[in-house]
Amino acid sequence: MNPSTTYLSNQQKLQQLMQQADIVNFEQLSQLSGVSQWQLNRLLTGLFPKLPITDLLKLSQVLKISLEQLLLQFETTESLSEDWEIASQDISANIDSNAVSLQQEYQQLQQKLEEQEKQLEKEFQGSSIAALESWLLQWPTAAIVAQKNPEISAVKLLPLVKPIFELLKQWGLEMKGSVGEVVPYDPQFHQLLEGGGPAEPGDPVIIRYVGYGHDHKLLYRAKVSPVKKEETTT
Repeated sequence: MNPSTTYLSNQQKLQQLMQQADIVNFEQLSQLSGVSQWQLNRLLTGLFPKLPITDLLKLSQVLKISLEQLLLQFETTESLSEDWEIASQDISANIDSNAVSLQQEYQQLQQKLEEQEKQLEKEFQGSSIAALESWLLQWPTAAIVAQKNPEISAVKLLPLVKPIFELLKQWGLEMKGSVGEVVPYDPQFHQLLEGGGPAEPGDPVIIRYVGYGHDHKLLYRAKVSPVKKEETTT
């Protein structure tokens, strides 16, 4: 096949691929792919194996075909057959090398993230234990004493629970309301206790169990019951 025949044959093949990809002309193909028109001309004249692999990949992506399909489309001269074989081998080796490199980078990143996660978990556990130190040391003894002497007032045990609430506060846990507080009923923030009677929004209700929020989100609604007449007079 002489050079002119090679050019016309390759031009026809490339135009067919461009038509399938809705590309109007060579200028548009060059703009979309980033491959210079000089390199496109080398492709048409049979110097396809001389194109950089980056240009080959760009063309295959824009033309919406695989790299292997692109390689099989265009004819090369016999004098370039050896170069063509070397180029094909280089392309395969480059692709395999990139795939291995990406896989190694992914595995290293995944391992690093796992190690960071474990480190953060240990730091969180350590800070939590430090915040609860006084409770951890005193509560078991206080519980045994209370079991042996039921007459001990529960009020004396309340200070031992303070570290727990301090820790929850550090975590951003917010208590919604206080037990015994009378508030207007709001179904969004309050849950009526069973057997307590009905209530309409805005009716006075008394908080029996507090609610909790975290990071500006409601976790648990406060459990309430309608205020009875005797509760309003006391």
